[in-house]
Amino acid sequence: MVRSFTHDDAGTPAAVWAHAVRERDLGGLEPSAYERLVVVAAHPDDETLGSGGLIATAVALGVATHVLVATVGEASHPDSPTHSRADLAELRRHEMRCASKALGLDEADVSMLDIPDGGLADHLDDVTAQIVSLIGDGRRTLVVAPYRSDGHPDHEAMGRAAAAAAHRTGATLAEYPVWTWHAGKPDDLPWDRFVRVPLTASARAVKREAIACHASQVEPLSDQPGDEVLLAANVLEHFLGGQELFALTPAEEVEDDRLDRLHVERPDPWGVESRWYERRKRALLLAALPRARFGRGLEVGCSTGVLAQDLVSRVDRLVAVDGSAAAAERSEQRLGETAEVHRMIVPQQWPEGSFDLVVVSEIGYFLSPVALEGLVARVASCLTADGVVVLCHWRHPVHGWPLDAAAVHRGFAQGGLPPVAASYRDRDVEIVVHADPSQWPDPQR
Repeated sequence: MVRSFTHDDAGTPAAVWAHAVRERDLGGLEPSAYERLVVVAAHPDDETLGSGGLIATAVALGVATHVLVATVGEASHPDSPTHSRADLAELRRHEMRCASKALGLDEADVSMLDIPDGGLADHLDDVTAQIVSLIGDGRRTLVVAPYRSDGHPDHEAMGRAAAAAAHRTGATLAEYPVWTWHAGKPDDLPWDRFVRVPLTASARAVKREAIACHASQVEPLSDQPGDEVLLAANVLEHFLGGQELFALTPAEEVEDDRLDRLHVERPDPWGVESRWYERRKRALLLAALPRARFGRGLEVGCSTGVLAQDLVSRVDRLVAVDGSAAAAERSEQRLGETAEVHRMIVPQQWPEGSFDLVVVSEIGYFLSPVALEGLVARVASCLTADGVVVLCHWRHPVHGWPLDAAAVHRGFAQGGLPPVAASYRDRDVEIVVHADPSQWPDPQR
C-alpha cells in the first residue's frame, strides 16, 4: 500500500503510536527460540531502524545472525548539490559497516546486493533467490524484513521477496515497519499479527549508536538545498523506545505466487507440449508404472495437465491438483470430465480418499523442507496397501528454491513408503518407483 508522503511531513507522533500499543495486549517474540536470524533490508539503515534492537539482542544471545541489504541507498538525496550517486553509494557503504559493527556483527555477517536504489521491484525474483540461498533450510530460522505495507516501493518489494523466501524455506517471517510509523495511523495495522520485542538498556544503547552511524540520513549532508536531513528528530523518535514491533507470520501462512505468475505469463511455462525432452520424460514415467491399470490415481502438481492427460488412460479415475489457480484452470480445460482437477496448496490441503497410484512429478523441490515432510506423510497416509508412488524430478539445481531432486527423493525414501522397486537416472532427470515387490510385473505373463 504505497502512500503519498515525504520525510518532512509532520507525520503521526510517536506518542500516538505508544498509546495505541499500550491499549493492546501484544504477544512477545523471543529471539532465543530460533537458531538463526536472517535480517533483510531495502536500504542501509532500514535494518537498524526497524530491528536494530532485535539484532543486538540476538547477537548477545549467541544467535547466528546475518544481514542482507538489497541496495546501497545511493538515491537518498537525488537533488544533492554536493554528493553524486557514486559519492552517496560509497558513503552509505561505510555507514553500513559502521552500524553493523556497532550491532555486534562481523564483516562476514553482512551482504549487499547492489540492486539499483528505487528499482527493487524489477529484481524481485533474483532478490528472492538470494534470500533463499542465504536461509537454506528455514526451520528454526527467523527472517526479519520490511513490512509489506510500509508505504515505500522498495520496502514493500523487499518484504515480498522475504515472504516468498520464508515460504520456500519454511522460515518464520517477522516484518518491521519503518515509514508506517511516520506516515500511517494505528488503525492501519493488523494488530492481531503484531508482537513485541522488549529491549534492554544495553540493546537500546547499541541501537542508538548504530543509528548514529547512518550520519547521511540523521544529519544534513550540508546546509544547501537538497542536502536536508532525512530522518529528523520526530521520525527518529519512533525508533528509540524500549521495544520493537513486528508482524509475525508462520511460513505456511505466507503466500508465494511465483509459480502462479509463471502460468499466467506463459501458456506452456515448461515447454511440455513442444520439447522432445518433455515428451520423452513422460514416456519414461509411463513405462515405469508396474501395472497396466490402476483404480484411483493422484497427480500432485499437475501444472497444465499434459502428463495427467496421459495418466487418465492408465487409471479408472484421476485426481489432479496444483497450487496455481491459473494452472488448475488450464488443466481443467484440457482434461474436461476425464479427471477431477482441484486447486490445492499441498500439504496443507489434500484430496479425500485413498489412491492406488500417486505421481509426484517436478513439484517436490518447489516445497520448503518442512512442507516436503508433510507431503511425504500425506502420500503415505492415503496410499492403498498395494499402492504405487512414482517420483520424477529434474536433477539440476533449482534456482530460487532450497531443495533439489536428490533431497526430494531422499525425503520420500525415509517416509515409510513401500521400498524403491525401480529407478531411472540420466544426466537431466531421475524417476523413482516406490512399490511392494509383489506389484512388479511377472515377466512370464
